Amino acid sequence: MRSQKTSSDRPKKNASATAVRNARKCAGQSGQKSKIQNKKQKDGKQTKNKSACKIDKKCGGCQFQKMPYKEQLKRKQKQEEQLLGRFCKVSPIIGMEHPYFYRNKVHAVFDRDKKGNVISGIYAEGTHRVIAVEECLIEDKKSQEIIRTIRELLPSFKIKTYNEDTEYGLLRHVLVRRGFETGEIMVVLVLGSPILPSKNNFVKALRKVHPEITTVVLNVNNKQTSMVLGEKEKPIYGPGFIKDKLCGCTFRISPKSFYQVNPVQTEVLYNTAMDYAELTGKETVIDAYCGTGTIGLIAAKNAKKVIGVELNKDAVKDARINAKENGITNAEIYAGDAGRFMVDMASKNQKADVVFMDPPRAGSDEKFLSSVIKLGPKRVVYVSCNPETLARDLKYLTRHGYQAVKIQPVDNFPFCDHIETVVKLVRKK
Repeated sequence: MRSQKTSSDRPKKNASATAVRNARKCAGQSGQKSKIQNKKQKDGKQTKNKSACKIDKKCGGCQFQKMPYKEQLKRKQKQEEQLLGRFCKVSPIIGMEHPYFYRNKVHAVFDRDKKGNVISGIYAEGTHRVIAVEECLIEDKKSQEIIRTIRELLPSFKIKTYNEDTEYGLLRHVLVRRGFETGEIMVVLVLGSPILPSKNNFVKALRKVHPEITTVVLNVNNKQTSMVLGEKEKPIYGPGFIKDKLCGCTFRISPKSFYQVNPVQTEVLYNTAMDYAELTGKETVIDAYCGTGTIGLIAAKNAKKVIGVELNKDAVKDARINAKENGITNAEIYAGDAGRFMVDMASKNQKADVVFMDPPRAGSDEKFLSSVIKLGPKRVVYVSCNPETLARDLKYLTRHGYQAVKIQPVDNFPFCDHIETVVKLVRKK
């Protein structure tokens, strides 16, 4: 799932505490393995499903924590068939071989318990009370180790945790992002004020324990807000971003960049989308919700021309950098509304052979879908993170000249009720 629309539709750009909590909540068939699946999932082999999460009830998190993984896949498959089976046959869902510790983005809020001990974890729903988390079964192990180390370092550096009610203290949140393919790690320290005492020594102490950390960023959030990240940030070690590889392309990831949290399944998802696009090197392709360019740039190596359109200017900047760093010269990235862009193309009698759609959970609106109809591409590849809004949008598209011919569910979020789906639509003759 990526976003285009407006900033209010883009929780991924600067996630709120609620959004991060919900993401933590989102904690068959596995024949289509990516090359990193075998390499990165060893940790999950030893974890058996017997409600192993120690804070399952307090967190209210992973909806399917107590359900065997095969049963989770069966439930998701049934939901997909009920919602989407009227459009065409739904292929068996592609699950993970080892569905644990898959999230490459880990967030923790910091506080103190009643005894004054530093704790890290998540907010109890609807409150500023922090539930201590020692281990989450869906979050990257190394990232969790780094958060525990930061927690242990705070007292010796006399760094106070921030209190949301009194607005006193310094450290509010820690965000860790890891490139599963490159091994690069970014640590983001979210502070209530812009000065971190002894910051160089703190980074030195942290990297002594975790030398694999490649960058540390200070982010300042001094507002009474549910947003995790503030507007101002600066690197205090390294370049302020990391890189990771996905489907043969390298992508730059900054603290606020959207990047899929489950890279193993994302390779499956995007490779399926590429298969459905049937690119031969002769096509003009529109990436309608291009974000930082992931789908469009992956498609570029097999297309004549790729046009990415994205409303968010920061994402457009990232997409252009990603294109340059991958040596991609047949991709053009535009800042603007993708729907208007396609209507404008149609008014000039310009054509596109394939349109990729990857909207937010709310799906697309009729105005956008009508712009796809006006442009009239031969194929539409719809990547969805919400089967309910997908069913609504497919109803519109199939009533206006398109036919769904393939539907492939992919389980990007084991232990939660979210599902990713790729649909291939062709224009009726």
